[in-house]
Amino acid sequence: METTYDIKLWGLRKYKGKTKTTYTVRWMVSGKLWPETFPTKALADSFRADLKGALNRGEAFRVDTGRPVSWESKAEAMTWYTFVCQYLDEHWQGASANHRKDRARILTDATEALWSSENGKPDRNLIRIALQRWAYNTVHRETEMPSDVEAVIKWVQHHTIPLKELAQAPMIRSVLKRISQKKDGTPAAPTSAVKAKRVLSHALDYAVECGHLDANPISLVKWKAPKTSQELDRTSVPNPKQVRALIDAIAQHKPSGPRLRAFFSTLYLTALRPEEAVNLKWSDVHLPPRRWDPDTQQWLNPDLEEEWGEIVVREVAPDVGKRWTDSGEQRDRRQPKGRAVGEKRPVPCPPQLTRVLRRHRDEFGVGPDGLVFFGIHGRQLATCVYQDAWNRARRQVFTKAQQGTPLARTPYDLRHACVSIWLSQGIYPAQVAAWAGHSQEVLLRVYAKCISGNEERDRHRAAAGFTGF
Repeated sequence: METTYDIKLWGLRKYKGKTKTTYTVRWMVSGKLWPETFPTKALADSFRADLKGALNRGEAFRVDTGRPVSWESKAEAMTWYTFVCQYLDEHWQGASANHRKDRARILTDATEALWSSENGKPDRNLIRIALQRWAYNTVHRETEMPSDVEAVIKWVQHHTIPLKELAQAPMIRSVLKRISQKKDGTPAAPTSAVKAKRVLSHALDYAVECGHLDANPISLVKWKAPKTSQELDRTSVPNPKQVRALIDAIAQHKPSGPRLRAFFSTLYLTALRPEEAVNLKWSDVHLPPRRWDPDTQQWLNPDLEEEWGEIVVREVAPDVGKRWTDSGEQRDRRQPKGRAVGEKRPVPCPPQLTRVLRRHRDEFGVGPDGLVFFGIHGRQLATCVYQDAWNRARRQVFTKAQQGTPLARTPYDLRHACVSIWLSQGIYPAQVAAWAGHSQEVLLRVYAKCISGNEERDRHRAAAGFTGF
């Protein structure tokens, strides 16, 4: 290994292209120019500062790689397993519980393609449990664990390849192949494969940032992401009669069914996500006041036009698991999807839902911490409770043939049904997007078929606009 102290380092070179701006660090080692280009100025400054630090310490540079000798020894000592732990620790704080869980699963898949040797390899399922529940979980890595899990982690620590070997195209291609598959080897859903590739790329960008790799090796291979269709499958959307039959069937199930009627009605009539509805509080449900008739000693029954209310979505509670949340609770409490902390989303509460919610409050009262929906034991509604009720009602209401289709396969399809109805009624997409809590771009892409289904009506409306021409 030939080294030298003949080093020159220049300032950053900025290149502003038509679509993006890049920043290049340039230095010379024994007469040879070495450039390194970065997508952001911060990354380029960080890399240059590391080079300058090595120069100030009087370190020798390798002639063949242009890097300080200390960098090479550091990269050689860094294994894939050690790097993953470092990466996850660095990106744990501030990440949602879902992101933590997904990263652990995806990087476990990647690890299965990066064994340096399989001598004495433990059971595959036990390896996956050990990595996902302990090793790739920042909080639980150092906690007490079963002896068999501890033994597995010790084996993994000494049997993953050096990180620098990922710079080889065949190696990174094998990793991409593995993360694009399910555990049984069958192809993963296109959206899952694309997400896995994104997580892997982010991790390898961090490896470059830390000086473990010269460049992200994913750029070395031609990997074509599976085609994804985010367009809604119309066959999964139930019609109003089917929704009514499903909710009526659920209401007959004891003991939880009666209190689930309002829960599923809310999903259907306001397009709330399940994780938004389970965390809904009465303080965020604004219903029009009922008027009391002192003569008849009864509540007045106003016209439907007067029964509009409003629901405010402030905080969601996705069911992720205690091991991944900062609070140690089953659900991760966060701001609504796509919203900043403290930002809220108002959604209109139609007259049909206003009356359902009133009956629900009269019958079941207010739940713990002001919750609208809660279980029979007085705790926040569990995912398994409403999911089991939905599956049971689906078997009860649908024919065998329908049960084998995507029709209303999950409670989330009630949200799809609601948005579809909003669009079919001619409500402006911008307003629908605001109510549903996502961008217009996502709305138009996902619900394109729902919008195009009104083409005949829209043609007549367009023609009417030119009356008198």
